[in-house]
Amino acid sequence: MNFVNATVAPDLFAGSATATRLAVRGDVPVLLPMRHAGTRPLRLRYELVGPVAAPVVLLAGGISAHRHVAVNPQFAEKGWADGLVAAGRALDPAQRRILAFDFIGAAGDLDAPIDTADQADAIVALLDALHIDRLHGFVGYSYGALVGLQLAIRHPQRLAKLIAVSGAHRPHPYASAWRALQRRAVALGQLQCAESHGLALARQFAMLSYRTPEEFGERFDAAPEVVNGRVRVAAEDYLDTAGARYVVRTRVTAYLRLSESIDLHRIDPAAIHVPTVVVAVEGDRLVPLSDLVTLVEGLGPRGSLRVLRSPYGHDAFLKETDRIDAILATALRLSGENA
Repeated sequence: MNFVNATVAPDLFAGSATATRLAVRGDVPVLLPMRHAGTRPLRLRYELVGPVAAPVVLLAGGISAHRHVAVNPQFAEKGWADGLVAAGRALDPAQRRILAFDFIGAAGDLDAPIDTADQADAIVALLDALHIDRLHGFVGYSYGALVGLQLAIRHPQRLAKLIAVSGAHRPHPYASAWRALQRRAVALGQLQCAESHGLALARQFAMLSYRTPEEFGERFDAAPEVVNGRVRVAAEDYLDTAGARYVVRTRVTAYLRLSESIDLHRIDPAAIHVPTVVVAVEGDRLVPLSDLVTLVEGLGPRGSLRVLRSPYGHDAFLKETDRIDAILATALRLSGENA
């Protein structure tokens, strides 16, 4: 790969180089050869929090995740993984440096097919720019798990341990069908000059696939109401809110291309030689337990499986914080504190 100008923007540093706990935001310009889109000039936006000498763990979430994972003294806004990146947790930013980045394509300015292999190569460009030789661990959830699997195959020397949560070696056809319909909802909105409505509807469909019938049965077991002459069921307020919030923070092109990227993903588990902990959620409708069993079988002695049962389905990583934290603590400890 050819990477150019892969340097940290100095004006984006927060704190001093001598600080024991440093929070840094920056962006790195790179020239990235992409699998389906040729060589593209890109900027990799990242956040790195923790003591400068601590082992580095990269945390990557679903396609809606971003570089800001948790509240810290320099950047006080809410993060997408506040419950997992906190004092006393396995991802304690006082004990480890927590690195996260915005997936390529997340800004919505790259209208081209994006492969999970492209994301893995982008991570290596970022590590080079930050002078990080090797990650102590990579914790990937959903789309982030797919990227982690690619990183373990393409750049095994840069990674000591992979924890892949709710992400398999290939997309399940049922899940791909769900995403295809979501993208069609966006396309229908575009045809009607109501792009944001199409994106909101796609997000509402997605919420049904992320969660479980058990959760909806507990939360929304109420009789429907007749409102302005139409029947409205109990879950609609929840779904409307989810769609509206998503539209505010997500560009349509970003959503479409990253959704496609999930369906492009294919890897051979036997090609992974990095120790890998696979975490499955029983009842996950997008990434079935059977697929993750197949992944672990393909990993052989390098892989191990942990199974959770949760009413939150695919979203268990973000909701079952205590149980996920316990898994992470064991997995990262086994990789060696000085890796």
